Amino acid sequence: MKVMTILGTRPEGIKMAPLIQCLKREPGVRHVLVNTAQHREMLDHVLDLFGLVPDYDFNIMKSVQTPESVSAEILMRLGPVLDAEKPDVVLVHGDTTTAFVSSYASYLKKIPVGHVEAGLRSGDRYSPFPEEMNRKMIDQLATHHFAVTDANRQNLLAEGIAPEQIIVIGNTVIDALLNTASMPFTPNPVLDVKGKILLVTTHRRENLHKLQGVYEALNLLVQTYPELTVIFPVHKNPLVRSEVHKFLHSHERVLITEPLDYLEFTHLMKRSYLVLTDSGGIQEEAPALNVPVFVARENTERPEGERAGTIKLTGLTKERILFDIKQVLDYPEAYRKMAQAENPYGDGRASERIKNHLVSIYRGEDHRS
Repeated sequence: MKVMTILGTRPEGIKMAPLIQCLKREPGVRHVLVNTAQHREMLDHVLDLFGLVPDYDFNIMKSVQTPESVSAEILMRLGPVLDAEKPDVVLVHGDTTTAFVSSYASYLKKIPVGHVEAGLRSGDRYSPFPEEMNRKMIDQLATHHFAVTDANRQNLLAEGIAPEQIIVIGNTVIDALLNTASMPFTPNPVLDVKGKILLVTTHRRENLHKLQGVYEALNLLVQTYPELTVIFPVHKNPLVRSEVHKFLHSHERVLITEPLDYLEFTHLMKRSYLVLTDSGGIQEEAPALNVPVFVARENTERPEGERAGTIKLTGLTKERILFDIKQVLDYPEAYRKMAQAENPYGDGRASERIKNHLVSIYRGEDHRS
């Protein structure tokens, strides 16, 4: 059996690493790793951490790139690789441009696609943008749908996906997180602060010009709570950085850093008291470490976390963010309720379930090389 995994961004690298390792350990499985390098430096750190070396590296990242340019480059580069390798199945993850275009390229070659993290839906085609439509289109192209939760499975069934094509497996990000959180690590002295850490990330494309309220809320929080330190690894997108420097005030308890590698970020998240983010993956990761998450968005494709009480949507206004975060800072019982809520996103065995499913289908088949 030959399995090809295609990835290109840091989140894909993190979430697919434990699955790739699991497949590579399985006798009779030949694994081929393709890195489009839609992200470069941040993804390279992840691949190094997990000891993964791509068989193909397209190195497409440019200082200024658009979804259109990324799509065209991947489509042109991937076709010949699929022809040469002839995998039995191609695995993609999530909702990136790499994942969507790779699914389409594989479909054109009539190669089955396995979609890891299938069925997530926010219900708004423009939020997150373009990720919401990417994942919907991947699910229409895929043969195997690896859903995180039963709610994701229900989304797929509602869109006409056959029940036998869907398996609920949890999320591979929990596999990666638990592995990484157990690795030995010495904190950077600059970030080894006393008191309560509020870890912040913002990067969503659709939020870029709506972040003033988020940053003004942070300014007020550090003034109000002397025990609170904000640590903010800022995304490399220059538009994000421009908004940060425009609205977030300089303060001794606001530490702005370059993006952290996954090992350091995981251990920082583990030590954090709260997280404020517009990321998707962190909504699943931080609750696995018993850290409450406040989501600076108006909707989420992970409503299971909101129902479970591990996350809370704050929107993007200063007033709403302040009110919601103050509740857990002022009332210990409100904090405990979020921190101790059961995380609905998995038990650390998602990769094994995917591997077993693929082996049961493709073991013994002649791959087309």
